[in-house]
This record gives sequence, C-alpha cells and structure tokens, in this order.
Amino acid sequence: MSGDPVSWLLVEPGWPVYGADGSKIGKVDEVLGDGQSGIFHGLLVGGDEILAERVAEIREGEIHLS
Repeated sequence: MSGDPVSWLLVEPGWPVYGADGSKIGKVDEVLGDGQSGIFHGLLVGGDEILAERVAEIREGEIHLS
C-alpha cells in the first residue's frame, strides 16, 4: 500500500479500488455520500455499488476493500 490515510471526502473518480486479496477490481466512478452531514455511503465502481462497510482503508490515491 502506498499513500497516507485520507478522508472519504478527498476520494476522486478514477482512484483504483483493490479487493481484499490486493487485486485491482476497478476504478471509482462516483463517491456515494453526503458531505454536509459527513455520512459516507459507499462507492460506485464499474457500475456496481460498494457499500461503505466493505471499505477497509482509504489511502491517498487508492481504496482497499475488506
């Protein structure tokens, strides 16, 4: 893993998303959340919704799932 841990509010479309085994599963299409309330719902990756509970770690420039 590279990059420092960051808030979900900094995630941008195009960041790579890695599965629990370290394999790349796609790129962020959209971040699902409410910035005003600070509630992170998940990510849209390749047309699939990934719920926030599956996100293990957010690092600068990449997402890692559990």
